[in-house]
Amino acid sequence: MSHPRRIAFVAPRFPEGPTVGGAETLLRRLAEQVSRDGCSVEFLTTCAQDHFTWANVVPPGTRKEGGLTVRYFPVDENRDLATFHAIQNRISRGSAVSPEEEMTWLRNNVNSTPLYEHLQREGLQYDRIVMGPYLFGLIYFASRIHPGRTLLVPCLHDEPFAYLSAMADMFHTVSGCLFNAPPERDLAIRLYGIPSSASRVIGMGLEPFQPDPAAFLRRHPLPVPFLLYSGRREPLKGTPLLLDYLDVFRRRTARDLRLVLTGTGAVEPPPSLAGFVHDLGFVTEEEKHDAMAAALAFCHPSVNESFSIVLMESWLAGTPVLVHAGGDVMPFHCRQSNGGLWFRNYPEFEEATMLLLTQPDVRNRMAASGRQYVLRNYNWKSVGQRLAEALA
Repeated sequence: MSHPRRIAFVAPRFPEGPTVGGAETLLRRLAEQVSRDGCSVEFLTTCAQDHFTWANVVPPGTRKEGGLTVRYFPVDENRDLATFHAIQNRISRGSAVSPEEEMTWLRNNVNSTPLYEHLQREGLQYDRIVMGPYLFGLIYFASRIHPGRTLLVPCLHDEPFAYLSAMADMFHTVSGCLFNAPPERDLAIRLYGIPSSASRVIGMGLEPFQPDPAAFLRRHPLPVPFLLYSGRREPLKGTPLLLDYLDVFRRRTARDLRLVLTGTGAVEPPPSLAGFVHDLGFVTEEEKHDAMAAALAFCHPSVNESFSIVLMESWLAGTPVLVHAGGDVMPFHCRQSNGGLWFRNYPEFEEATMLLLTQPDVRNRMAASGRQYVLRNYNWKSVGQRLAEALA
């Protein structure tokens, strides 16, 4: 099977409209690339859009999305949410859970029996089945149906869920893994001892774009400078930490630095930041790119990233980045590109931010270096070649 021709991609959601999810976006972009290469591609997903409720809102069935055939299957509605959350909270705290409890957690996670039945009936017609991310019951159970044809795109983080025995079992059951960055692959090798021969680092391709920062400032006449964050607003993404750091920075330095947010999720700035945090909510890709270009820097305080699409987009927009050093992947990109700075605590955040504010030449050199890094490593020609080789 050196030249696979029919490929299925499996993800919990199909990203479109206000559906936000880096892992699902990655899977869709890879599927589109495989389709452009001449393969027949089907995208198997659920009828859910909201990653909190997982309610079935998209009608089940099949429809065309560009070059992809997207098949929507309903999420199972017999979940015991009380049991699921009780076990998940224990896992999140790092408490020990038994293998039986792990399976109970997975069975009451996001699942779709109709999707599993489709794979059981039709799975042998696919040369490859590419699925992710790793921590959903949907992916765990789907990966066990035709493991010899299955490649996992785990989007792995160093988090309590990664240490479950069920996850180690899944990584060893599938045929291979496609990773987004070398630190993610290194983590999988360290946690599970998977052979390096069963893995490839692929990443995601991005198309260059021409942002218009002046247009953004005309639409939103904000005082500059400002930091930008785009994505989900939640503790796992570090947004409460970013608000705290901005509050301290403004008080300690007397600098009128603002924060602009795009994306989804609740934001609760402290009263001292009233009027200095500008929440634009969900915006178009063009608006997001214009905001990136207008920002002093894109700040990503998360420690749970396996690639970070928004980091690459910020560099393409000509803007340096400021990231949390607690994760391995984003500091790796910053070191490889010389396109950004990283902080482990508030003093480092203040030092890095002051450098960006007071040394525009250094800031501009970082922005240019980051852009060249993306153009060199994450263009679709390079990514497509890596992906094709991995599938073959």
